[in-house]
Amino acid sequence: MSVSFSHFLIPFSESAIARSISLFPDAANNFQSLRGSRLALYVGADNFCRRYCGLKLQVLKRLNIQQRNRKHGPANEFKSIRNQDKDQSENPSRNLANDELFSEAASSISSPNDSAEEHTRSTSQPKESSLPSSQNVILKKPDASLELPSSFIQKHSLNLNVDDHHRGPSLCIAVIGATGELARNKIFPALFALYYSGFLPENVGIFGYSRKNLTDEDLRSLIASTLTCRIDHQQNCEDKMDVFLSRTYYLNGGYDNKEGMSKLNARMEQIEGGYRANRIFYLSVPQEALLDVASSLANNAQTKKGWNRIIIEKPFGFDALSSQWFTKSLLSNFEEKQIYRIDHLLGRNLIENLTVLRFSNLVFEPLWSRTYIHNVQVLLSEDLGMQTGRYFDGYGVIRDIVHSHMLQTIALLAMEPPVSLDGEDIRNEKVKVLRSIRKLEPSDVILGQYKATSGDKVDVSLSSLTPTFFAAALYIDNGRWDGVPFLIKAGVGLIKHRVEIRIQFNHVPGNLYRERFGHNTDLATNELILRDVPDEAILVKINNKIPGLGLQLDASELNLLYKDKYNVEVPDSYEHLLLDVIDGDSHLFLRSDELAAAWSILTPVLQEIDRNNIAPELYELGGRGPVGAYYLWAKHGVRWADD
Repeated sequence: MSVSFSHFLIPFSESAIARSISLFPDAANNFQSLRGSRLALYVGADNFCRRYCGLKLQVLKRLNIQQRNRKHGPANEFKSIRNQDKDQSENPSRNLANDELFSEAASSISSPNDSAEEHTRSTSQPKESSLPSSQNVILKKPDASLELPSSFIQKHSLNLNVDDHHRGPSLCIAVIGATGELARNKIFPALFALYYSGFLPENVGIFGYSRKNLTDEDLRSLIASTLTCRIDHQQNCEDKMDVFLSRTYYLNGGYDNKEGMSKLNARMEQIEGGYRANRIFYLSVPQEALLDVASSLANNAQTKKGWNRIIIEKPFGFDALSSQWFTKSLLSNFEEKQIYRIDHLLGRNLIENLTVLRFSNLVFEPLWSRTYIHNVQVLLSEDLGMQTGRYFDGYGVIRDIVHSHMLQTIALLAMEPPVSLDGEDIRNEKVKVLRSIRKLEPSDVILGQYKATSGDKVDVSLSSLTPTFFAAALYIDNGRWDGVPFLIKAGVGLIKHRVEIRIQFNHVPGNLYRERFGHNTDLATNELILRDVPDEAILVKINNKIPGLGLQLDASELNLLYKDKYNVEVPDSYEHLLLDVIDGDSHLFLRSDELAAAWSILTPVLQEIDRNNIAPELYELGGRGPVGAYYLWAKHGVRWADD
């Protein structure tokens, strides 16, 4: 059903109107005449907007259209409300435009001579109106002299679509670089998972854009093999997949991005059918092509009927200077709130859980300072299954992992409580931490590079200075964390895949049981371990008496193992982050000032590497990393975590 305001009088079937009024008796008060096959609904111009909104709400309430058409109604409705609020903040002019539209309607209908008559007529009508007909219903002033002028009708043709199956999509997502490995293996599967779970509108439009000469069917065949349903979501999987693929379209952009983006915009407008729709653009393109693609997109493919958001993949520049140039170019075409710099490692459940653990548990927050915490370790190691490739060779572990994932993790761990959970409030606190981190000294850094031969199944094309291992000790110069070392270790080609955060607490002052622990008092240290890989878990290490006669102490672990506690399949990090973009939640995405602050921390080390003043230490492929990392931990009084 749709309600159109492009005219105020339209032919109708009398039987259809009669059926509608019988279903909605309240509406009869507003239908003053049925003249032939024309319906006239008496409405005062001064409360035109109020009557129209009431009509919309009552129709939706009575027919329960959204519950009938959407399998996951409540979730989608909630997200629709959130997106509507976000759209209002990103497009404040649209609210003003709506007010001006109705003001213009009123002024076009009314005149000084009939204002009193209008007031009398509007106040004498019922306060609510309802119209459930599946036909097009048109509102009209009975006096011909008060009909809307044609110029206004042509300028402000407004359509409200209530049935999603008879209108264009309310959300369109374009994947730029759609035939690449990242798009095929991560982005499209994540979009389908969201669609199947009910987090995308039923009529969403998915667009693939690249330079290859493909058709819609070619793209659908290309990505179909990568789409899967999770173990706990198998019902109607094939049907949902077919519907998703049918809403996937392809466009060959060619080698002229300006022309290509114009074609993409035309295709999206064709699918949208002239209705209001929001757009998300995922720029899965090489760094060297990013700025041209972004500029062409900004000038030729943004919608004017909703909000626009762009997603940019890491790395975010090669150094501070290039990053600043990238940022300046992006902000010349987009507003900061439109830009989402994505790092898939920040979409892990471990990262999202950091603020929950801190701010929703009284047992942790009072301990979260230098008074009780001795050190914090952020560890990420990749095993032999990690393939580095051309991208990693050009940027290394520092620019790939440390700059975004490691520093963002520390910022979330160490930040002060934000004013709210709003993305901007959290980012404000994160950037304060990053600006408080002391610039790295070369003496507090260990670099490494794995030794590989042609017989090893890994990339051996790494340049002589490209680090595959990085360890460092960071200090945050503020009142909460003064003197507490934050140690980070990131490497590839190591003995096993591990991602975890270890928070070691201070020794108990005057410990009565110190003799029971012998000389190695570190064994008695309490520790909080947040593990992502392998086997996501939260572990708390405590000292405990072994049952039995005598007094023997043991360091035990209280553990929450996710696979035992929660019988659910954990969504991929891309699903999590894409949903955040749709919802307008920016707290896990780097803002421009966070980006600059992170580069300022790492710049001294990068400059030393460029000057050949720091050489990577070689380590065995499949080993534990450079020996120098052990000495770095000991230098700062920290016990090395066992691999």
